[in-house]
Formats: sequence, structure tokens, C-alpha cells
Amino acid sequence: MAVLRYREALNAALREEMARDENVMLMGEDIGVFNGAFKVTAGLLEEFGEKRVRDTPISENTIVGMGVGAAMTGLRPVVELMTINFSLLAMDQIVNHAAAIHYMFGGQVKVPLVVRMPQGAGHQLGPTHSHSFEALFLHVPGLLVAVPTTAADAKGLLKAAIRDDNPVVFIEHEYLYGQRGDVPDDDDCTLRFGEAAIRREGGDVTIVGISRMALTSQRAATVLAEEHEIEAEVIDPRTLRPLDLDKILASVRKTNRCVIVEEGWPHGGVGANLAALVQEQAFDDLDAPVMRVTGADVPMPYSKPLEQIAFPHEPQVVDAVLATFRDL
Repeated sequence: MAVLRYREALNAALREEMARDENVMLMGEDIGVFNGAFKVTAGLLEEFGEKRVRDTPISENTIVGMGVGAAMTGLRPVVELMTINFSLLAMDQIVNHAAAIHYMFGGQVKVPLVVRMPQGAGHQLGPTHSHSFEALFLHVPGLLVAVPTTAADAKGLLKAAIRDDNPVVFIEHEYLYGQRGDVPDDDDCTLRFGEAAIRREGGDVTIVGISRMALTSQRAATVLAEEHEIEAEVIDPRTLRPLDLDKILASVRKTNRCVIVEEGWPHGGVGANLAALVQEQAFDDLDAPVMRVTGADVPMPYSKPLEQIAFPHEPQVVDAVLATFRDL
């Protein structure tokens, strides 16, 4: 085991996979000379050369389009977009091409493409750089969607994403880049998509936290235990497509309550989809409606005080959990 920052774990995954497979290549804005906006690609240009680490123009549709074409010819490109907000400029390439080509050609063509992009609030970058768009990609068949929370998950899932023959949207929360954690140093240590992690065991309520909200949920669970004698089970899905619904349902059937926490907007979000699934498949096990904690229904503010109240914190999670016990 090694203790690495989240960004260092991502860097290790890229380095190991590039050394393992010469078909793995990187493309994106400032990923070479500048080492990437969040320094995830530091040192890779010097180690692997400009043919495999390519700085691109500021054109997201071009970056992803080149990645799709390269993947169709047998390469395994990992493209980096500077923020998930800018992925909107590449939605045609992601949705109509990367996600659809395998189906359009009757399974004869594979698109082993990884699209890496940071998202999330907390750094005063305003509405054009700070939103959470997991739900947009969750909606699209043909895509895999990863939302790793820990450094170990970041490394294991990125290695798995690069080796997968399907296009992967790999979402990294900006707040997590500096977080440290134990990371296996085995070059072949990958994680399977569709396997959630139980971050805290408990028998009174299930809290499902998406991305950074898994950490917020764990802190809220500590408050619930210390101040309200409520033992929460905290589940981190780690991937949204595929989703480990079985593990979530097993927890809900044990606790009989469910709270879902996400940073995205309240309408049509990841939590809304998961709440529907839980209530469809575990309705008779629920002692209270599924509760959701989401970001505010506004564009992300630039002002720090306003930004802080635009995404969830521990008190909102605690209040949502307590609401599921009000009828007792």
C-alpha cells in the first residue's frame, strides 16, 4: 500500500496503463507541457513522448471526436476535458457517436474511449465550471459512468475504464484531488464497474452518497450516531452505469429507510432515478418515503457564501434522515 493523493492515484493509473499497453494515449487541453489543469498528467509527456501525450486546441467536440476515431481504429485514448461543463460542447460526439457506434455497426466496432472530466462546486469557479452533470450521462445507453470517491477507487476504476472496450465517462470531483488515501501498488489491481462500497455499516437508515457526497454522508452519519443514537449505513455507488442496485436494496431491506445525497440539481437527477428504483423494488420494506438531498435549483453562484449554500452539507443530510423517523 502507498498513501497517495487522489490526483496522484489517477496519475499512477495512467502511467501504469500506458506502460502496459502501447495503444493507450492521452489527449486534452494543456495535458502535456502544463501537466493538466489539476496536474493529473504530470510527467507523462516526458516519459511517453508527444505522440502518446497530445496537447489539443481548445475545442471539446474536436478532442472527443478525435478520441472516438482513434478508439475505432484500435487505440485506447483517454481524453481530458477541463471541466464537465465543457462536455456540453461535445455531447454530439459522446452521445451520438461514442455511445452509439457499437450498436450502429452491429457490434463489429468497439469504442474503448475514456473521457475524464472534473466537476463540482466549492472552488468559486462560478456556473460555467462548477456544475454536476452525472445525470446527463446516466441517461445514455452505451456509456459507462464512474464517480470515484477515494484515491484507491480513482486508480482502480480508471485502470478498469482504460481496459474496457466500451466508452466510459469518468467523473472526478475537484474537491477530491487533494484527498489522501491508501492505494494498492499492484499494477494489476483494478476495480469492477457495478460494485458499490459500504463506507459505514448501520442498521437504522441507508444513506447513499454520490461522489463527494459519500464523504459528506459519512460525516453526517457520525453526527447521527453521536447526537441522535441513529446508526446509518453509508453506501458509495462508485459507478452509476452499471449501478450496484442489489447492494443498495439489500441495505434498504435491512434498515427500512433510505436517503440519497447528491450535489446535482433536484429535477431529473441521479437521486430521483435511484429513489424511483428503490420504491419500485423495495416499497413494502420502506417505513418512510425515500428522501433526497440535492444541490439548490439554481446556477452555481460565484460568491463564496452563496456557493456554500448551493450544495449539500452535513446538517441537510441529518435533517433528511430525521425526517424519516418523524412518525415514530
